[in-house]
Amino acid sequence: MSVGGKEFVFTGADHGKASFTTTAIRAGRRHPKLVLAAHPHLAPVVQAMRLTAPRLKSIIWTHGVEVWEPLSALRQKSLQRATLVVAPSKDTANHVCSQQHVSKNRVRVVPWALDPEFETQIAESGSNSLPANFPSGRVILTVGRWLANERYKGMDTLITALPRLLLRFPDLQLVAVGEGDDRKWLEHMAEKNGVRRHVYFLSGLSYAELSACYAASELFALPSRGEGFGLVYLEAMARGKPVIGGAHGGAPEVIDDGVTGYLVQHGDPVQLATSIETLLENPIIAKQMGARGKQRVEHEFRFGVFAKSVKKLLREVCES
Repeated sequence: MSVGGKEFVFTGADHGKASFTTTAIRAGRRHPKLVLAAHPHLAPVVQAMRLTAPRLKSIIWTHGVEVWEPLSALRQKSLQRATLVVAPSKDTANHVCSQQHVSKNRVRVVPWALDPEFETQIAESGSNSLPANFPSGRVILTVGRWLANERYKGMDTLITALPRLLLRFPDLQLVAVGEGDDRKWLEHMAEKNGVRRHVYFLSGLSYAELSACYAASELFALPSRGEGFGLVYLEAMARGKPVIGGAHGGAPEVIDDGVTGYLVQHGDPVQLATSIETLLENPIIAKQMGARGKQRVEHEFRFGVFAKSVKKLLREVCES
């Protein structure tokens, strides 16, 4: 696998939990000093490795929604025994402490960064081509998982806000990029609100196509009730687009309200429509917000910045 220009070899288990755990325990016999687990559900596997490597130290990454509610007793207890638990935002870190009862002194915040491959697509923007069914006109872009159990993303609020916006901007289009089992429900909602011809669903896009969608849109909106962090906001900001997100979760740590975009209350189509109207009516302000967002990504959320933070974390654990 190649990440950030560096290649490394890995062993997979083809979704076999027993095989994965057995392989991990076998790796523990080599007495590694440190194990990194990329998800809190893997915390029990780390504990199992300690059967053969009792001095093992561990760093476990969390992401967001999976720690909003208490984990199972086994996973929670295993997470509490990690050397360090990493969260991408202060909001997620607070959930780790309050919901999983992990001690604050064991939690660290390391913001996610822009994917190196996405950065490459920005640099090669001239060669990126839009998907065939990308609409013409003024485009609001949203990107996410459209799942019935993740309706907190706020796609329904965007659809509800669209009729009001179309009265002022008849050539406005909403493009939703993502996968999920909730598409039919969202299509029905668009039909019910009389905006079906203005809502486009795109899926299975390559990084190059996604990057081109960001470039061709006028603004980005994901009025979510709770993002653990919100990588899609970074992608839009990196493309110089003003962003609208929910005033909840980790989004306020990424979006500077009134500076790089707007924060809105989840489920409030009037406030959402007002924020979108402001950006559509004032392209100069929108462009300035996009420029400030791009600058912030370059200074704070590049992959190199993330790599330095991780190296610092590794030194902290290994030197202790």
